[in-house]
Amino acid sequence: MGAPLAWGAVTPEVWFLLAGLAVLLLAWAGWTLTRLRRLEVRVDRAWTTLDAQLQRRAALAEELARCHPAALGEEHAARLAAAAGEARTAGAGDRELAENGLGRALRELPGDLPGVPAALRTELAGTATRVVLARRFYNDAVRDTRELRGRRLTVLTRVHAGRPLPRFFDIDDRLGAVASSTDGAGRTHE
Repeated sequence: MGAPLAWGAVTPEVWFLLAGLAVLLLAWAGWTLTRLRRLEVRVDRAWTTLDAQLQRRAALAEELARCHPAALGEEHAARLAAAAGEARTAGAGDRELAENGLGRALRELPGDLPGVPAALRTELAGTATRVVLARRFYNDAVRDTRELRGRRLTVLTRVHAGRPLPRFFDIDDRLGAVASSTDGAGRTHE
């Protein structure tokens, strides 16, 4: 066995190589932190948009139930009003469940709603479509963030490890009967 290598015996080329690797690691860490911060902003903006669309859908459903109970039927109107109220007041842990309940109540509505203004049906259908899109954008941002934070080198260096991982928002956002009363351009068929 040979004698251990002393630091003074390390050649300048090795020092240069080590310094280059340190610079590369610092540059990568800076790039990754910048990317993670941008993704965090993207997740926050996407959540704000999704939340606004979910609140809008609940408000429209509440308006539909409150102003047009005869067109919906008393039972449907009561169920829709309860689901909309629950969706508007649900806490963070119960939000997906409440939104699924509202979506189910909207899908259970009759396809034809006589006496309901076309503008309200069109707005409700448009909001349902915007919920689908906003949820996709939000979940895409969450996926990108989780993917970058799950990379081996990111985990090993613990870059951004103190930040909580964003959660996916999974709801059943199929478009229902109210949405079927409009065509792709948002025009209502009567």
